[in-house]
Amino acid sequence: MLEATNELGNLVLSTGGTLTDPNAAAALAVGLAALGAGYAERGIGSAAVGAMAEDDDLFVNGLILTVLPETIVILALVVVFIV
Repeated sequence: MLEATNELGNLVLSTGGTLTDPNAAAALAVGLAALGAGYAERGIGSAAVGAMAEDDDLFVNGLILTVLPETIVILALVVVFIV
């Protein structure tokens, strides 16, 4: 994850942007939020599928817990529209 952050920073600086540029900061925020949500869903998704394999009644709980990290990305996208 730190390598991805470093690459994003280098890309912004190489294109002439600065880290104080609001658009670059918004893009960095959305990108890091998406990486974090994907990392969280990795463990949640496998646990939810395992739980549903044992008990079909856990489908709704598994679905809610799997979708929950995506709200972080949606809230990060709000930043793009504010900036």
